[in-house]
Amino acid sequence: MSTLLQLGEQLAQIRVAEPAKRGVLTRVTGMILTARGVRAPLGSACEVIGEDGKPIVCEVVGFRDSEIMLMPLGSISGLTPGAAVGLLTNTARVGVSDSMLGRVLDGLGLPFDGGPLIEPDVFVPLRGDRLNPLDRAAVTEPLDVGVRAINSFLTVGQGQRIGLIAGSGVGKSMLLGMITKFSAADVIVIGCIGERGREVLDFVNETLGPETLKRSVVIAAPGDYSPIVRLRATHLTSAVAEYFRDRGKRVLLLMDSLTRVAHAQREVGLAVGEPPTTKGYTPSVFSLINEIVERAGKVAHGGSITAIYTVLAEGDDANDPIVDAARAILDGHVLLSRDLAALGQYPAIDLGASVSRLAMRLISSDQRELVMRFRRLMSVFEENRDLVSVGAYRPGANPELDDAILRRSGLIDYLKQDVDKQVPMDAGFTELESLLQ
Repeated sequence: MSTLLQLGEQLAQIRVAEPAKRGVLTRVTGMILTARGVRAPLGSACEVIGEDGKPIVCEVVGFRDSEIMLMPLGSISGLTPGAAVGLLTNTARVGVSDSMLGRVLDGLGLPFDGGPLIEPDVFVPLRGDRLNPLDRAAVTEPLDVGVRAINSFLTVGQGQRIGLIAGSGVGKSMLLGMITKFSAADVIVIGCIGERGREVLDFVNETLGPETLKRSVVIAAPGDYSPIVRLRATHLTSAVAEYFRDRGKRVLLLMDSLTRVAHAQREVGLAVGEPPTTKGYTPSVFSLINEIVERAGKVAHGGSITAIYTVLAEGDDANDPIVDAARAILDGHVLLSRDLAALGQYPAIDLGASVSRLAMRLISSDQRELVMRFRRLMSVFEENRDLVSVGAYRPGANPELDDAILRRSGLIDYLKQDVDKQVPMDAGFTELESLLQ
């Protein structure tokens, strides 16, 4: 059975109570189908009957006068003028359940792994319910991610939202894989949005492995899928995370990547006539980023969603519009440096340009002193790097710089970590204390 026919069967479970009046297809412009004679709210699902009688599932993305604008979830080959258009469901809801654990699904919630269809326990809004800010809980407990540099200097709290910013080929996926394997979260929800299809296979088989997959849900919409499917996969990733959060679980949500989500929304926005702004991004792109990020966090009477979003700095531009927007609304960011990667430092975390806004409240006073001393030694060396490199510095002139030079190799080694080696948070601080004695 085709994916779209499976989706049609799934949507039939929440189909409108009475058959809706059918309309007709009047125009096809690029990715946009225009229909007349059918009433359908924004975000609802419609079906367009092709020449062969098979339905093509579409989502309502806009209106123009008395016509509705649809974007198909798949191929539109076989459509003819005047094709019948009908409403499938007027609510954007998805079925979720515990049976999603250990599964790899597409952006429509259908199996990628050849397993059975998901039997939903409950239907939830695809785009979630807006949380009252007073219903959120304070981030007070750290989440051990198993990566020494992050645990010690960029400590992540349960319910925090972090950006993982880097250019292409600097090690974002590798670091994301380490966090996935080593994290102490109860449930891991991974959204692979707009990336290469090969990466999905590699991530499931090599990075996750069978043991980690048992407590994970992978939702993938590669770059060759319709932009509306990529956006549905984004919202589905958050909806699944919210489902487990409301059951009291510590959820780790990993989304790779927020930039590809922005690209998908830009495609949709431009197709329906939104005016382009900075770098061609439409205003709805920046609204969507806020909406996605605000769905993560910790709630007062439930669990937490700790979210890590990868952000592609196109051309290594740290002031790219999406990088800048993400950095402004997230609770911290980890910046990966191409220069450090070229020197063989993995993960290539640039400590000076990275920040966790909640780190200082999540560690003890003794641990804070160790962190500040490490950062100070790194900073002093960087300030005097040129003098040391050309041999113009005379030992003894600056005791603090002498100390930084003496410990330099140990400081760099502390930041390095093998991709298969897990370093718990307590062990990392013990090593740091030993290093600085």
